[in-house]
Amino acid sequence: MTHIGNPGATGNSVIATSKEGLEATGVTITTAGAAQPGPAGPSSDRSPANGWSPAGVLDNGWARLFLGLLIPGALIAAWQWSTSAGLFSVVQLPPPAMVFEAAADLIQRGELATHIAISTQRVLIGFAFGAALGLAFGALVGLSRWADVLLAPLIGALRAVPSLAWVPLLILWMKIGEDSKVTLILIGAFFPVFTTVSLALRHVDRNLVEAGRAFGLKGLKLLTTVQLPAVVPSVFSGLRLALAQAWLFLVAAELIASSMGLGFLLTDSQNNGRTDRLLLAIVLLAVIGKITDALLGVAEKWAVKRWA
Repeated sequence: MTHIGNPGATGNSVIATSKEGLEATGVTITTAGAAQPGPAGPSSDRSPANGWSPAGVLDNGWARLFLGLLIPGALIAAWQWSTSAGLFSVVQLPPPAMVFEAAADLIQRGELATHIAISTQRVLIGFAFGAALGLAFGALVGLSRWADVLLAPLIGALRAVPSLAWVPLLILWMKIGEDSKVTLILIGAFFPVFTTVSLALRHVDRNLVEAGRAFGLKGLKLLTTVQLPAVVPSVFSGLRLALAQAWLFLVAAELIASSMGLGFLLTDSQNNGRTDRLLLAIVLLAVIGKITDALLGVAEKWAVKRWA
């Protein structure tokens, strides 16, 4: 039994602090492992302690998919209602059924798959080269103060140039072939990766770098073994931004005397007054862009588990 002096008592009086002594004074002791009274009934089985919580629904893949489709479904319903109610003419906003009919017509002609394939090819090639250059220059500027002073102002100025401003120059330099289109997409993909990588590498924990050097790592080996793995989440954030930017630059790229691709379908539909095909091109750009972003998100999860 432990005794503690009582400052409010006189003499050498003590108070027993054992469980038995405290219970004798009317104090009830509850141990940490003792069962606590709780509400009876079915609701107690749905408590977070029993493995269920409202936030846990978001961990279910099918639930997330269903919730993610709610707003697009509501927008399609509102689209259908607005056309049925006569708020817009068929020329201004065709109903969803006309857009599906336009897609079916292009599929029967064998044109839709060609448009999708050529645009996807241009985006992926431009994104791959742009991301690689952005990673290289971002690492250089992020790790070298000399490179930061010499290159950062120029690259920051070029980043502010709109995509359409590059089109005349690329046509002049590279004519109207695939090279000019891919190069424009490359430019769009370069800057997000460069910015995120250069900023992230400047804030890598110095202790990690010193530990790597203590093990004899230097130069490229230090970069690939210590520094880049430390900024994997930032790298993939830049890659996902770059991929979205590549799809944005695609439309501008396919303005360069293009006869195939979703950007061409978009502008050609505008010129011919085919609003149904124009909306189809917009929907396809959104859906394919989201699919490619989701695939990159899967790669990000794997890389974070592997290196971060």
